[in-house]
Amino acid sequence: MDKKLIDLFIKNAIAEDLGDGDHTSMSTIPAGTQGKAKLLIKEDGILAGVELAIEIFNQVDSSLQTEVFLKDGDAVRYGDIAFTVSGSSHSILLAERLVLNCMQRMSGIATKTHHVTQLLAPYQTQILDTRKTTPGLRYLEKWAVRIGGGVNHRIGLYDMILIKDNHVDYAGGIANAITAANQYLADKGKKLEIEIEVRNLEELNQVLEKGMVNRIMLDNFSFADLKQAVKLIDHRFTTEASGGITEESITEYAACGVDYISMGALTHSVKSLDMSLKAY
Repeated sequence: MDKKLIDLFIKNAIAEDLGDGDHTSMSTIPAGTQGKAKLLIKEDGILAGVELAIEIFNQVDSSLQTEVFLKDGDAVRYGDIAFTVSGSSHSILLAERLVLNCMQRMSGIATKTHHVTQLLAPYQTQILDTRKTTPGLRYLEKWAVRIGGGVNHRIGLYDMILIKDNHVDYAGGIANAITAANQYLADKGKKLEIEIEVRNLEELNQVLEKGMVNRIMLDNFSFADLKQAVKLIDHRFTTEASGGITEESITEYAACGVDYISMGALTHSVKSLDMSLKAY
């Protein structure tokens, strides 16, 4: 966990929610009231966000006490209790919505990712996420992908060179883009992997002729063309299939022999896992 990044996220999220005060709690619950609450699971899935929840409680009020029964990555069922928290009722209520928002979304992502990894279990193919994440929540969403058993693609624009179709078009072609990317890395003294997206077998052949990349993204290929592409690449470069791949079609793509499959749906359209924080 990146503590500095998480601390900043929690600080901003609490400020967004709190404003000039939790007037409901302050007006209805006497100051100093102590309470307990339990994190109740209301849907089967994979749990994620427990470690983050503890950090949220600590930042809201370091005197809050938690007892954890289930950890990130555990399979959970309806009725399970993930943890309890005790201390100031005002503090518990202040942390409640942020804890639930984060855990529900992270658990939804982890659950979907776990399901996809199970589909891919008979194959050598691994599942990748994408940059199709909620602004401000990318670190949490990619964390949830890892908890669910997936692999993170690049985190942002800074940790990998990914030459996509628009880059190729603006650069004046595949060869120009690859040459420029390698020259840039040499000039800047940077060591980043280079991946390039190709849209058809003709573009793939241009990449194979040029070389100087680490990974080839085969975007929106038919199954027949994807099989042919994997055969042409012949393990010289890491392969990644992408473009409209769903849970229903993913095993057919994996059967083509690619190393990775990337799915934006792991994060951009996932259903949150139902849970609640209940006083007791």
